[in-house]
Amino acid sequence: MLKLKMGMIGGGIGAFIGSVHRKASRLAGGIDLVAGAFDIDPEKSKQMGMELGINPERTYGTYEEMVKKEQSLPEEEKLDFVVIVTPNNSHFPIARAFLEAGFHVLCEKPMTLNVEEAKELQALVKKTGLIFGLNHNYTGYPMVKLARDMVRSGELGKIRKIISIYPQDWLSTALEQTGQMQASWRTDPKQSGAAGCMGDIGTHAENLAEYITGLKITELCADLTTFVKGRQLDDDGNVLLKFDNGAKGVLYASQISIGHENDLGIWIYGEKKGLEWHQEDPNYLIVKEQDGPLQTWRRGTGYVAAKSEAAARATRLPPGHPEAFFEAIANIYQNFTDTIRAVKTGNAPTSLMLDFPSVEDGVRGMEFISTLIKSNKSSEKWTPFASDVTEVVSETKKEAVLS
Repeated sequence: MLKLKMGMIGGGIGAFIGSVHRKASRLAGGIDLVAGAFDIDPEKSKQMGMELGINPERTYGTYEEMVKKEQSLPEEEKLDFVVIVTPNNSHFPIARAFLEAGFHVLCEKPMTLNVEEAKELQALVKKTGLIFGLNHNYTGYPMVKLARDMVRSGELGKIRKIISIYPQDWLSTALEQTGQMQASWRTDPKQSGAAGCMGDIGTHAENLAEYITGLKITELCADLTTFVKGRQLDDDGNVLLKFDNGAKGVLYASQISIGHENDLGIWIYGEKKGLEWHQEDPNYLIVKEQDGPLQTWRRGTGYVAAKSEAAARATRLPPGHPEAFFEAIANIYQNFTDTIRAVKTGNAPTSLMLDFPSVEDGVRGMEFISTLIKSNKSSEKWTPFASDVTEVVSETKKEAVLS
C-alpha cells in the first residue's frame, strides 16, 4: 500500500472529532499524520504536536503558515492531503487555501457557512481537479451501503416514502452557558452558521436519505424551534419533504429529545419492500415485505457480500464482532485515500473507491440549511429546494480526478 502523508487543521487538546479522525485514519491504514496546525492558540498547537509525536518543525501556529511551508517542501516530503476538523466558520477559508496550494482535502461537515461559499468551493474543486471529501460518516457503514444497493437495484420497487430522524438530548439544557467547548461553538451562529441542530445533525439525516435512495429533495416545509431560553440557534426541527420521483418524506432532528443519545434512523418504503436501519444498532438492516416474514440482515455475512460489493468492502470483522463509528469513518478515509493512490499511480479510481461524500454533497447540505431557514420564515406551505447541482456525484468525481 502506498503510504500517504496527512496534515490536520484543528483537533487540538480536548477536541472530540479530531481525536476520532486520527484513530479512524490509523484504522484505515497507509496514512501517516506528519503535520498540523491543531489549535487557534499557537502554544496549544505545539503542545498537541508534542503529544502526537509530530516533528516540531511541522507543527504550525496557523493554517496560513502551514500552507506556505508545506507547499515549499520537496515533492517527496509534501503532504498528500489535509483533513479539516475545525468549527464550521473556518472550513471554507482553510479548504480554499489548501486547494489553491495543490493539496487534496477531506473536510468535516457542514462544508461551509453558507451556500455562496459552498458553490465557490465546488468551482475551485472542479478547476483544480483535486480530490475533495466530506465526512458524512454515516454513509461509511456497511449496512447503509447494503441498503443503498438494494434500493438502487430496484428490489424495493419505486420508492414512495422516506422517514429520516436524528434525535439527541445533550442540549436539553443551556450547556453552552457552562463553558462546555462543543456546546459553546455549536450554538454560536458566528462559528456554527445560520442553523444549530439542523446544521449539525439535520444535514446527516438529509444526506443519508439522498445517499441511500439516490433521490433528490425538491421541496420542503420546515418548522424550526429554539426551546432552550437564551439559545440563538434552533435546537429542534420538523420537516416535510418532496422528492424528485414523487416520493414523500419526513425529517426530524432534535437535540432536546430527552432519552435519545445519538439515535439516527431511517425508514424507506417502496412498492414492494421496506427497509429500516438504526445507527445505534448499525450492524443490522431490517427488510420488510407485505406478505412475508420480517428479515434481519447481519453485517459481515456471505449473503450481504453477495448482494453488495460496497458493503463487503466496508466490512472489517467477521459476523458477531460489532463494527461501528470509528470503522465507518475509517471507510470514508479508505475510499478517499485509495482514490488519491489511484491518481498518484496514474490509474483510474474504481466506483468503489469513489464511494465517499463529495463537494456536491456539501453544496446540497448548505442548500438544505438555506431552504429550511427560508421555509421556516415563510407563510407558504412548500419552499422549493434551491439547487442547481445537476451533476451525478460519482461522475463528477471521476471527471475531476481524471482531468
